[in-house]
Order: sequence, then structure tokens, then C-alpha cells
Amino acid sequence: MNRIWFLLFFICPFFMVSQEESEQITSKSIDVVYTDETIVADGVLDEAIWSRCVPAKDFSQYFPFDSLPAISDTELYFAYDDENLHVAIIAHTVGDDFLVQNLKRDYGFRGSDNISILFDSFNDYTNSYMFGINAYGARREALIANGGRLGSDFDNSWDNRWFGDAKRHDDKYIAELTIPFKALRFEENTEKWRIQIYRFDSQSNEMTTWTDFSRNYILMNMSFMGDLNFEEPLKRTGNNLTVIPYVIGSAVSDFEDSVDDPEFNFNTGGEVKYGITSGLNLDLTINPDFSQVEVDQQVTNLDQFEIFFPERRQFFLENADLFSGFGQRTLNPFFSRRIGVAIDTATGVNIQNQVHYGARLNGKINENLRIGVLNMQTAADVINDVPIFNYSIVALQQQVFTKSNIAFLALNKMALGNKGLGESLDPYNRMAGVEYRHFSDNDKWYGKLSIMRAFSSSEKENNWANLGRIGYNVRGFSAEWEHMIIGDGFDAEVGFVPRRDVFNMTPFVRFEFFPQETILSNHSIEFGLNHFFKLGKEVDSIVEDFRLIDAEYNLRYNMSFLSGARFNLRLSNRQIFLLADFDPTRVQEEEIFLSAGTEYNFTSLNLNYRSDNRKIISYDANVRVGEFYNGYIYGIQGQLNYRIQPLGVISMSVNYNRIDLEDPFIPTNLWLVGPKFDLSFSKNLFFTTFIQYNNQLENLNINARLQWRYKPASDIFIVYTDNYITEPFDQFASRNKAFVLKMNYWLSL
Repeated sequence: MNRIWFLLFFICPFFMVSQEESEQITSKSIDVVYTDETIVADGVLDEAIWSRCVPAKDFSQYFPFDSLPAISDTELYFAYDDENLHVAIIAHTVGDDFLVQNLKRDYGFRGSDNISILFDSFNDYTNSYMFGINAYGARREALIANGGRLGSDFDNSWDNRWFGDAKRHDDKYIAELTIPFKALRFEENTEKWRIQIYRFDSQSNEMTTWTDFSRNYILMNMSFMGDLNFEEPLKRTGNNLTVIPYVIGSAVSDFEDSVDDPEFNFNTGGEVKYGITSGLNLDLTINPDFSQVEVDQQVTNLDQFEIFFPERRQFFLENADLFSGFGQRTLNPFFSRRIGVAIDTATGVNIQNQVHYGARLNGKINENLRIGVLNMQTAADVINDVPIFNYSIVALQQQVFTKSNIAFLALNKMALGNKGLGESLDPYNRMAGVEYRHFSDNDKWYGKLSIMRAFSSSEKENNWANLGRIGYNVRGFSAEWEHMIIGDGFDAEVGFVPRRDVFNMTPFVRFEFFPQETILSNHSIEFGLNHFFKLGKEVDSIVEDFRLIDAEYNLRYNMSFLSGARFNLRLSNRQIFLLADFDPTRVQEEEIFLSAGTEYNFTSLNLNYRSDNRKIISYDANVRVGEFYNGYIYGIQGQLNYRIQPLGVISMSVNYNRIDLEDPFIPTNLWLVGPKFDLSFSKNLFFTTFIQYNNQLENLNINARLQWRYKPASDIFIVYTDNYITEPFDQFASRNKAFVLKMNYWLSL
């Protein structure tokens, strides 16, 4: 432990870095004109109001170079009435060869001619709403958290009711958006929001932004926004009450239980959204159903620990960072997928566990204070031996300085009415934590410092965890130090904490270059390491004192081409001391494994190339070769995409690993393959099908979903799911199948 305190003492001075002298960031502003004219968002600018507006224009290149004006400029005009914000867009182009992936909502940014608008409606540099439209009028929306500094801060699973369309011309496309103020949270009587606009133009192959900033920051970084000025202070709009009822019918057959006849079910439920104030919202749900949520894309697991899958369910998404922003991915004290999700013990696939009800209060109390309160209760799951659980979570976030904040999180998981279920489980599990998140005014320095403690009826020792991070980012150079200490007793059952009783440190440094007049847009070299030390406090641990159990060293070289293609090379060395018996292939006989207490050192090389996705056919290919524990691994992963302009994309994914370990291991071929059909027959009718064959799970999964958006934010879903036994192949048969019909309706009152 003395080594840990020495390391903490060494890095603490970095957290003394406070707000440096602010560099002056050039800011633009645009005025929003009030109107009582009726505006139809049809992509035809025939309303008189647009002639009275001064446009936001003079965009700058972000890619391929960030020091030039845009080749194709963009003009945006803003107006508003008592109920809506209106936006008119003229996106100039060099021709009429417009590219889109499909007509589906929530398209990808880089694969479509499109424009995105970010609104920081509380001017807090922390959260924003994103609304986008492409050249064919397909729309997308997203929530951006934590200042938009990482790709993981972007969540396009969020959905809301707004309007828009676009028209294509020979040298431009014109779009109009109408966004109801009810769809947004903002401070009442405000006269200003912060705004950023960015666009991808496939014909000029450029990404452009309204405000100019360097490419060492990602596009959605909220530090470089301009101002959106309203003529009059914004008022709250009506009652802001929305009711979203649903009805659902399903037929489920479980052939492994020798039940031939399907079980028919009918259910109803819904959700209520009520805007208590313009910044504070109450969400209520009864019998929520998430069967229409897109199935997880499976992965081949070659590690000892659980795989992380992101949250996709609507109820958990708005202001989700209040609850899930603590710690980091492998030290996350609240992971919402622990609520209402169980594991199918036959297939290892996540399945829905019924939620009886949920209530969530979230938003702004005042200019600097955010609050989140969540309470949910789940049904008992007899098959998986899970009793009724109630979950209560409280989160607070107080802004300090310009961009930093202090956050608090407390949660309680309590078993109710066990009825013989989960008797080996603790009757309750609780956690509390506090965290400081630092961002300097000039955005060069960032950091995080948190302390968390778990509570349970068994009152385990070492029931706390700590995270520290400090980073520095300027053009051409970035570096970061991060450490975690997770005690053996830190049993956060509602979190994602795959390792305990460890000290982990992950420093890295990157040098980035932006050459001129070459085929490269930029290239970089970086070095990082990831060390796990066992604290030796775990009961019955084979490690009695502080020792290194997992060390990984990575040397990376990355290239981005002017075409948009990317290449990555990674040389890795890993040293592992096994704490438990482990089969890296997960398919050997039970008595075949690598024994606990053995140590391994192996090196591998990864090569990855991602082609220009503007092409009709694009692909992503990765090759892995090298040592693996006491043997070797050879792997090929990739995805081939065929775009049917503008209907959608058909793709084929292949993940193959050949693992040769020493006797008595049998050489193993692991396959995860399957096509995906992502098609849009119109801007309101979408069809998605996943077929995934995974011989590691001995399962073939089919998930097909047809969605008809018959009214804004109102849908009919038809979902078909089927799982098949694949090993041995001569006994190929269906495990289970389900057919679901669901309809919901968005009613604004």
C-alpha cells in the first residue's frame, strides 16, 4: 500500500492545476428573429421571415485541413415564435451528386451529405442537444454530455418530436427545421444559447464548422461555440405535458423447455413526460417495454471479464450523464443496463426483465445545479433466480468555475418479497460517491478525481474505490495519466466494475502531425501502458501482497488520408498472471484450462484499414497475428458494406480467430459472422435485420425489426427473434423464438 500512496502523492500536484490564463477564443454570434408567421418545414424558403434574417455563414474547414475557409459555404437563418425554433439552411455544393447512407432516422455523420446543429441551451459548457438533417431530408437527433470531449459523450439513441425536410438542387440543398421548445430544456427568460454547426460535404470531401478550431479537438467539443441571440427572452411554453401510451402483443416459444405451443401475451403501458419548469422534467413509466430496441451486436470474448454493452433504452437516456458519468467505463458505479435486463442462461444473450414502473426527475434546479432522481422496480425472474428489486438513485451536479463541476451520486438496490428467490443475494446493496471534474478555460487541461464507497448487509472491508485523471491536450501533443484503486469490498451491484482488489494506472502520450500537400490529412504516434496490481486483500486470493498481475504496453501509429480512409498499426505486449483457472477459447472441455497462478508474456501485431465510406462499396479490415498465452493467435475481423443509394446499406461482418495453445488444448477456430440489412423504404418505414452466428456461444441469432413511423415520434414495430442450437450441427434446432407487435403514440397536451 505504501507504493499506492507514493503514486498518489506524486500525481496530486497535477490536480492543483486550476484555471490557467484564458486564451481568447474567437466567438461568433447570430440573431434569432421573432415572427408570428406560420412556417412550414418543407425545404422551400417561401416564407417572408427568411428575408429579414441575417445568416450564419463563412464556415471554416475542419477536415482535411483546419486552416482554410470552406470550399462549399453554408448559410443558416434562425427565427422563432411562441412555440417553436425555426431554422433555414442553404448548403452550397460543387454539384448535385449527393450521398446518403439511407433515409433512416439517426444516419451516420460521415457517410451522408448532412448538417448538424448543437444547442447549449443552459450555456453551461456541459450538455447540448444535437439536431441534424441530410440532403434527402432524413433527420437525426442526439444528446451530448460532458462537454462533448469524447466520442462516448454522443448518444443518438435519444428520440423526440420535431419536424424537417430538404430539397436538392443542382448546386445546393435547402432544408428547414422546426423544433418545438417543448422538446428542449432551457433556462426561462434567457436571451442567449450557445450554438455550434458542423457539416459534411461528400463532393468536396470536407467537414466544416461555423466557428474555427483545431482538429486536436473533436467536432462536438462545446468549448468553441458561438452565441445564438433571441430578440426577446424565452418563455415557458404551455403545460409541456406528453403522454406516450403503448400496446403490445407477443407470441413466445421456448423449445428447450419442451413446450411446442407458443405462449401468447398482451400488455399495455406507457410513459408520461411533464415539464415542471423549462429546465426540470418529470418522467413516469408503467410497464415499460423495450422489445423494439435494436439488438446488441455480439463480440468474440477472448478476455477473462464481462463485455460492456451501451444503454439504448429511451427512458434512461435524457440527462443520463447525471447518473452514469461517474468514474469511467471499468469503474462505473451506476450502469443502467443492470435494471430490467437479465441473462439468458442458455445463450448468454441479454434478455428483457420486466420493469413494473419507473419515475425520474431530472434537469436544472437553477443556473448551476442539476439534479437527477430515479426510482424503478423490476419483476421477479424465476428462471434466472432473481427476486423483485427496487432501485433508487439520486444524483447532483454543481457547476464551479466556467466549465468544471462537482457531482454526488447515491443509489440503493433493495430486494422485496423474495418468495424463495435469490436467497444467496444480499437483501440490499448501496453506494455513495463524490467526484470533481475539471476543465480549464482554454480547454488544454482536464481532470477528474472521485471517491466512492459501497454498503451491503455483509459490511465487507475495503469497500471503497478511487479514480484520478489528469490530461493535457494542445495541437500536436496530448498526454494523460489515470489511476484507479478498487477495493475488494467495493461490491457495486448496479454498476459495471469487472475487477476489484486492484490498483490500475493507464498513462499515455501522443504526438500528432498535420502535414501539407501530401496524401495524409494527419498522422500520429502514441505510447500507452495499462497496469493492474493486485492489492492482495481479497479473501482466499492466491496473491497475498501488492504485485503486478496484468501489464499491457501499446505502441500505435495512426494515419488519416485526405480521402477519408484511415490506417492503424498497433504493437502490443501483455504480461498476465492468472488469478483463476481460465480457458481463453471458452470452448474447451471443462478439465482443460490454464491454471491459476501461472504467468504469461506474449506479443502481437494488429493492422487495421478503414476505406473511404463515400464509395458504394466500403470495408473495414483488421488483421491480428502473434503470441497468445502459451501459444499463438491469428485473427481476421472485418466488415464489407454495400450502399444502395438512398435506400440503405447491406453489410457482412466476419470475426475469425484461430487459437493454437499448447497441449492439452485443441486448436480452436472461433467464428462470429453474419449479415446486417439496414434499409429504409421511405423516411417513415425502416427495416433492420441482424443475423449473428457465434460458435463460442453455440448459437445462431436472428433479429428482424420493421418500424413504421406513422406520425412524428409515434411508431408501429414488428419484431421477430429466433435462436438456434448450432453445436453439434447435426442437432441444429430452434432454441426459442418470439414475435412481437407493438404500437405507441406520442400525444402532446
